[in-house]
Amino acid sequence: MTQDLLLDNPNAASVALVRDGKVLLIKRAYDPYKGLWTLPGGRLEPGESIEQCAAREIAEEVGIVIRNPRPVMVQALGRDLAFRLAVFVTPDFTGKIVASDEVSDHKWVDPSALISFRTTTRLDDVLARAFAVLEQS
Repeated sequence: MTQDLLLDNPNAASVALVRDGKVLLIKRAYDPYKGLWTLPGGRLEPGESIEQCAAREIAEEVGIVIRNPRPVMVQALGRDLAFRLAVFVTPDFTGKIVASDEVSDHKWVDPSALISFRTTTRLDDVLARAFAVLEQS
């Protein structure tokens, strides 16, 4: 299977929640990526669309209800590229952050401050693309 074909079939989703030029980052409490800062998200469940996965994962991990998620990219991650992560962005969400036990910390971060965080692979590139999608709309 080519990488392009793999990327057409994402099996996980994350969402960049953007507010006042900052993005919500979470610090993962468990593997994979324990202790690293990243976007909230998780694995696709049987029978759900990737957009449904994104909305469910954000609700589960941080208690936020998202609307109008816009696709940013699909990123291959993990050993043997096991995760095909669909990344979305939205400034359209409601609720108060209530972190699940999967999240050891969370912060609203200016993307220019990413250098001071231990993040998942290429998060700076992912966020640059996410902010570019928002600017286009």
